[in-house]
Amino acid sequence: MPESNEEKLPAGGANSTEVYAMHGAEPEVQAYAMAKYSRSALSMKESLREISQQKAEKFLNTFYFQYGHRSIADLAHIALAIERLSILAAIALVDEQRWDGQERSTRYQDFRKSGYYVPDFGGNQEALRLYRESVDGLFADYESLSERMWRHLADNTPKPGEMKQDAYERTLRARAFDITRYLLPLATYTSLGEIVNARTLETQVSHLLSHTHAEVRRLGELLKRAASEPAYNVNQETWRALVEKIRAIDSESGERAAQELLKPVRVAPTLVKYADASPYEMDTRRELREAAADLLRGALIETAPVVDLLDDDPLEVELASTLLYEHCHYSYRQIRSHVESMGSKRRQEIIDISLGRHRGKHDELLRAFAAGQRFRFDILMDIGGFRDMHRHRRCIQIGQEFTTAHGYDVPEELVAVGEEASYKRTLQSCANAVKRLAEFSVPEAEEKSQYAIPLAYRKRTLFKMDFSEAVYIAELRTTPAGHISYRKVAYAMYEEVARKYPALAPYIRVQDVREPVDLLKR
Repeated sequence: MPESNEEKLPAGGANSTEVYAMHGAEPEVQAYAMAKYSRSALSMKESLREISQQKAEKFLNTFYFQYGHRSIADLAHIALAIERLSILAAIALVDEQRWDGQERSTRYQDFRKSGYYVPDFGGNQEALRLYRESVDGLFADYESLSERMWRHLADNTPKPGEMKQDAYERTLRARAFDITRYLLPLATYTSLGEIVNARTLETQVSHLLSHTHAEVRRLGELLKRAASEPAYNVNQETWRALVEKIRAIDSESGERAAQELLKPVRVAPTLVKYADASPYEMDTRRELREAAADLLRGALIETAPVVDLLDDDPLEVELASTLLYEHCHYSYRQIRSHVESMGSKRRQEIIDISLGRHRGKHDELLRAFAAGQRFRFDILMDIGGFRDMHRHRRCIQIGQEFTTAHGYDVPEELVAVGEEASYKRTLQSCANAVKRLAEFSVPEAEEKSQYAIPLAYRKRTLFKMDFSEAVYIAELRTTPAGHISYRKVAYAMYEEVARKYPALAPYIRVQDVREPVDLLKR
């Protein structure tokens, strides 16, 4: 039988594609090995055998920092655990479009014993006492209401015969936590894990170090340190025991094994070593805050819909409006009306604050300059629901700061258990405490007061996206298993799109949030 053409091909010929996974290389060594594809004919295996950590560091110092080839850092992926940070800080941490990770869920975990972050009030005991009283009160109400809501749901939701008892209880407790999470303050401790490439980590660290809140700035320092110091080795104890067994047989071999298996690994000491606070970001923020305050001085916050699909704007109007939006609490439409009337010269001055005046050679443009998307939604929703919507990273998200100025949401279930009046008293008391905390003569008093704001209070965010993402959010977030807060927002987004583009509405597969929900269906 004649040989096939494929069998006659030489090794390494046209049909010899090779695919293999890699394990064990340090992130920066792996990045160097991948970068060598553009500069060497070596295979990945050959590159990895050739490269040492010292060579990788030298290469990265040259090509990453001196020549500006920042894409090399995209090749080094790093897993990080961040534990016992406030929900407020977690929101700042995950506000990165290239971020991948998971955070503790307020649906599936009981936060009664989490503890909470306490800002430094500079020795002001009155401020500290007021803060602790407010936050402790919220946790006490969260604990008692969680139990009452669980009992109410269990009393009114019979268990199907085919459903196991533990699954039944777990599902109803998740529904109860969906209701009581409104009482959790932004100070609540949470934990999360992230997997990011080194370029994203460098950008993330710079943003955090430039933040308005001391806890978040400290978080940036800790992330930078974690990338530079020896990482936690999950195999450390197992390998140490193995090394001792080898030493017992052959001390020289045991020492070699120790050097290989127990050596400290630093995941990105070179790639993040120059990550620092951004003067561009901080100086621009200061001037835009002043510009927003000056433009809207004395103006009351006008009533606006929960979800507002905005009209198309000339680019200069959109840029100026978006730049100011982040630094006040007004709706986009209210800001835009002022921007439209101010004249082109003043609009250009606002844009120049961010585009020309402070931007350095290596500074990326601010997120507000990601403009021109057809679907722009100005959304006002409770902070808890926002945290769920915040995960949609294909969107350009421009968020305003936390405030009590927009009021709060009231879960419908509280009426059924007679807790609505008590709930409202609690939230009004919190708003009073937040106002008083912001007035104390301590550094960054307003920022520190925000930690006492419960997740029930509303936050305004501008979501920019393409049609595909608008459909994705509408379809995913209206399913009955979701939280009613973001289900209503997603459905309102669908209604806005359907109103503006009725011919496209039939193709969006949403579920009507007005229909009854089976609480046991996940």
